[in-house]
Parts: sequence; C-alpha cells; structure tokens
Amino acid sequence: MSPRARFRPCIDLHDGKVKQIIGGTLSDEPDTLKTNFVSSQSAGEFARLYKKHDLEGGHVIKLGPGNDAAARDALSAWPGGLQIGGGINGINALEWLNAGASKVIVTSYLFPEAKFSLDRLEALSSAVGKDRLVVDVSCRKRGVGWFVAMNKWQDMTDMEVSQESLDMLSQYCSEFLIHAADVEGLCQGIDEALVTKLGEWVHIPCTYAGGAKAIDDLDLVDRLSGGKVDLTYGSSLDIFGGKLVVFEELVEKNKQ
Repeated sequence: MSPRARFRPCIDLHDGKVKQIIGGTLSDEPDTLKTNFVSSQSAGEFARLYKKHDLEGGHVIKLGPGNDAAARDALSAWPGGLQIGGGINGINALEWLNAGASKVIVTSYLFPEAKFSLDRLEALSSAVGKDRLVVDVSCRKRGVGWFVAMNKWQDMTDMEVSQESLDMLSQYCSEFLIHAADVEGLCQGIDEALVTKLGEWVHIPCTYAGGAKAIDDLDLVDRLSGGKVDLTYGSSLDIFGGKLVVFEELVEKNKQ
C-alpha cells in the first residue's frame, strides 16, 4: 500500500502563549513581529484536543525564551504524543524526552556560527538515539535553491537543502521537519516546488509546514510528494482563528 500524506498538528509557543506568527517576521526585535493569532487556550488544552483525536506526530515549537512552562504543560497533557523543538541542544535534549516528548527536534544547535557541525549531530544522535531525533531543516529560498535557516529563521546557514544533505542527515535522525519560512503564516499556498523536491529526496518521515490555506492542500502535498510528506496547518485553521480550514475535516481526512 502506497504512503499517504497526513495532517500533523502543531503548537507554536511565543512568550508562553499559543500563537500563529508570520515566519519571516520572527526576530529579537518585537516591533517587527507580525502575529496572526494569540490563543486564550493553554498549550495543554491543544495537546488534549490532539490526543482526543489521536493525531500523532505533532510538534511543539518554542519560539524564543519564556516557553518552557507552556511546553511542559503540553507534554504532560499527552506524554509520548508530541515532539518538542526550540532551543534543543546536547545538554537539555534528554531532559525534554524525560518530560514526555516522543522526540526532540533540533536546528540551530547543529549550526554554530551558522556552519554545520557533523560532530554535534553525531553526538546528539548518540545521546538520545536516532529514533528519537528529528532534524528541522527549515529553510528559505536563495537563488534557485533553499538553504537551512536558523535562529528564528533569520540567519542563513551554509547548508543547502538537497538530496545529498538530506541523505547525510537521515543517517542520524528518524524524521525531518521542514518549515518553508518564506511562506510560513501567510496563508497564500504551499511552496509547491519545495514539496515536489522533498518527495524526490526524502526516504524517512517528513513533515512540511508553511502556507497551507485549503483542505485540498493535503491532497496537493500527497500528489506532489508521492505521499512521502505530511502537512501541518497553522494560521488558516479554525482552531487558530483561521477561516479557511476546519480542524474536524482534517481529522476526518486522516481517518480515511
């Protein structure tokens, strides 16, 4: 039976609250931040919602400081049901797994001074186990290709997203998470060229996030990637204040 793209949920945390942010505006300068949605519900309430519908493989992302308590709230609401990312490094990775995360997600730690460190990847993979490590290769378009972006997607690294780089990374992790930072939060459509390439390049589970604006985008990602890439919805989703996609309908599509 051929693979099929699934909806994967997310909980993005900023200043301790569940938010939806336009990815390209996320920086250390609060004046530049553009937010689509701030929830009155806790991270734990979202985690319980996802648990109720058995939406496995979702991720909690801590966008900057002040989010640890909210992240722990989500993980304790569904132990073993959610991945955690944002500030993960060789020192705290095991701590977050012990707090209830199914897997840890890492980006910036692998790129000291924006240059890829294989030593750090090997050490982290050995410490937590390949099967519990997700590498976030979130990226921005540069020229005809995409390069990994770190530090709230503001700093470009020396790693191009390609067949070669993904093959290398997949030796040390069990999954990829890929935010298309240029379209994140805009609700103007997915990066179809990137999703198509990911379908050609990836050989381990992969979740794409960025720009999804219609329930049909799940079928589009399925077709473009040959069912090898899953999709996260954010600002377009009704549970995040959106008016374009209904959460319950995505749940039903996953059941199909």
